[in-house]
Amino acid sequence: MASMASMIPRLALALWLFSALVSAQLSSTFYSATCPNLQQVVRSAMTDVVRQNPRNAAFILRLFFHDCFVNGCDASILLDGTPAFASEKFANPNRNSAQGYEIIDAIKARVEANCPATVSCADVLALATRDGVALVSNLKFPDWYRKVRTYVRIYVINRTAVVSMQLGGPTWTVRLGRRDSLAAYQEAASRELPAPFSDLSVLISMFRDKGLTPREMAALSGAHTIGQAQCSQFDDRIYNDRNINATFAALRRRTCPPGGSSALAPLDGETPYQFDNGYYRELVARRGLLQSDQALFNGGSQDALVRRYSVNGAAFARDFAAAMVKMGAIRPPPGTPGEVRLVCNRVN
Repeated sequence: MASMASMIPRLALALWLFSALVSAQLSSTFYSATCPNLQQVVRSAMTDVVRQNPRNAAFILRLFFHDCFVNGCDASILLDGTPAFASEKFANPNRNSAQGYEIIDAIKARVEANCPATVSCADVLALATRDGVALVSNLKFPDWYRKVRTYVRIYVINRTAVVSMQLGGPTWTVRLGRRDSLAAYQEAASRELPAPFSDLSVLISMFRDKGLTPREMAALSGAHTIGQAQCSQFDDRIYNDRNINATFAALRRRTCPPGGSSALAPLDGETPYQFDNGYYRELVARRGLLQSDQALFNGGSQDALVRRYSVNGAAFARDFAAAMVKMGAIRPPPGTPGEVRLVCNRVN
């Protein structure tokens, strides 16, 4: 039996490891003492930018997803390139696609004015994502807005047709305490982010590599209930795919003629600026815009879940919120250095 003297160093080591583990955990109260008004500052800023253009909520949601999938939720996607590393902004999945960087820069500046050198850009992005989803879950539009065609809605939404906003839809408690990376990972971004033509097996595998289940993958895909995609991301589907509604394909071909176009189409043509379960209703009707969207409802393992979400918005909202919390907890590899950046697009 070990003596008490020999056990003391082991106990000390165990206590140190436990304290290190605890300190590494994210917490909803991480800034309670150091930046008590943080969440109000971020929500106020997001309310302003979503009122200017509801598409901004989709931009921020996409940034968060693309950040967390590459080396964890560390704001590496926000960094401009340097001689030491290439920016993730120009990785294939982000080039000419990811937007909203300047929004996070502006929100971070507001946070810095209140709590200097305290809150990481990664945490600002996490909070802004949650608030953006909540804000576009309960938009109010003029009566005439719902009577016009989708392309007219897209035109007027960019000219502020919103009457009012109030919080609603999926929401979740954001756990905080992330650190900002000291580098970007362009090659990893090109390799680890799902492509718009990915099939179901590839999607399941890529999400599983991040610790996310097929159910969580299907729920997180519902983020495509807002946002748009360029023709180059779905032109093969509308011209060659058989698992597509013929009327829908013909409509999209008007926007995207053969030979390519930089035109945009909504990922959810039913309610393109409302965060709801309309995306899944589109999939059931074979009107998924991207091949990777329709792959969720194509005679495979996720068909039943897609049907459930299409008729049960509350179930989708609940699963989406839980999956966002789990994805938001993806951390950089152990030992990866981090900091609290003062400006989000460059290291200190």
